[in-house]
Amino acid sequence: MNIASTAAVQTATAAAQTPTSDSLHIAVLKKALDVQAVAALGLIQALPQPPALATDGSLGTQVNTYA
Repeated sequence: MNIASTAAVQTATAAAQTPTSDSLHIAVLKKALDVQAVAALGLIQALPQPPALATDGSLGTQVNTYA
């Protein structure tokens, strides 16, 4: 009698392989999130710096109206 062909054995085998599959999926997700974090950091660093407030005079020393 071949017990590998029974439904219970096939279900148990599939259930035993699931944690490995889940851990693999989690590892791939973590890698994808890391790649996205690096890309987002690169975009943020690529933004131009806003001009500084004026240091003298009556205009631009209190409120930066740069838009």
